[in-house]
Amino acid sequence: MNKAVILVGGPSRATRFRPLSMHLPQPLFPVGGQPVIWHQIKALSAVKDLKEIILIGFFEDFVFRPFLNKCQEEFPEITFKYLREYSRLGTAGGFFHFRDQILRGSPKNIFMLYTDICCSFPLSDLLAQHERHGRLGTIMVTKVDRASAHKYGCVVVDHETKLAEHYVEKPETYVSDLASTGVFVFDQDIFRFLSQAMEKRADEFEHERAKENAYGRAEDDDEGQDINKLRLEQDVLRPMAADKKLSAFLCTGFWRQVKSAASAVPANALYLQKALKEGDSFLEKPSESGPEITGAVYIHPSAQVHPTARIGPNVSIHGRVVVGPGVRINDSIVLDNVHIKENAAILHAIVGWDSRIGKWGRVEGSPVSSTDDIDELTHAGVKVNSICILGEDVHVKDEVFIRNSIVLPHKDLGGNKHNEIIM
Repeated sequence: MNKAVILVGGPSRATRFRPLSMHLPQPLFPVGGQPVIWHQIKALSAVKDLKEIILIGFFEDFVFRPFLNKCQEEFPEITFKYLREYSRLGTAGGFFHFRDQILRGSPKNIFMLYTDICCSFPLSDLLAQHERHGRLGTIMVTKVDRASAHKYGCVVVDHETKLAEHYVEKPETYVSDLASTGVFVFDQDIFRFLSQAMEKRADEFEHERAKENAYGRAEDDDEGQDINKLRLEQDVLRPMAADKKLSAFLCTGFWRQVKSAASAVPANALYLQKALKEGDSFLEKPSESGPEITGAVYIHPSAQVHPTARIGPNVSIHGRVVVGPGVRINDSIVLDNVHIKENAAILHAIVGWDSRIGKWGRVEGSPVSSTDDIDELTHAGVKVNSICILGEDVHVKDEVFIRNSIVLPHKDLGGNKHNEIIM
């Protein structure tokens, strides 16, 4: 039997995802027609003998309950559970804290996934390599540009033995162009290793306390010195690699982080393109009586799209949206209850819940060409060229042009805005 743990964080962790996370937690934000976390669950459901998926985070219990109830109906062979951390325990602290529940039923292998990623998720291949090499854990890596490698956890890999020889979290100098994807699989003995890591951390904590007391600098502990926190990257992966207990699996499919609000648009495109390639039936198909469809497009069954509209590529249109005559939408996400009037254009943008776009209105961002375009939305307090984002309940008047801007919820825009953050 196998299990999986998905780390979902908490409400204060997705600040870069605002203004969208002000309405909905980042893991539940829809990309490719489904919540971010659903794509991970879908991939896990295809793993042989996977019987339970556990979400760990510090959201309130009720936040994920409706979503997990739907997952239980869609994937009845899997048990779902949400476990709430009593405080921020670090990327491995919650995993260790709930070890008794994770180990219940004696799973052979345990997947761990971060929720803020978009990926092709070759999890069965990852598990096969993990079992073949027999090490304590396997980290899935992907090849990144050398110039941006310093933004990730980097892994030095022996390509013959697949041994992860060295792990460095966000190195200041170049170490490797193989970056951690935030996807791991561990043997159940990982908890013994975590226990040793906790003991070592406790010893270091006491040593620092003693040194502070000796010099009269003892103060209330800050978050980084919390004795109960355990960091997966620094406290676990690095010593695992040093002890030759960590393998590396190379993901050759797509991978992106979904940390900022703008990153949802390229993630949406990747999942829609994957669905188009696999022939998924939920994608909209061109028809003589319907709108002009180009490329991969998802339209919710309750949405109303005028036959003269032009939609695509890489567009998700969600529930109860009304799209008027002559509207043009591409590379965008249009959320529930949006009304787009005739001849408006939505390009490289996210339109928030309950928003209204007037006649001949235009909401346009810049195409994403690199991770810098989505990781850094502002510079010195000024909006840079990137995705255009409208928060919940934003009204754009007729013939108004909103370009490369971020608009917080509940705003009425009666004039053109360019490269602005509208509070």
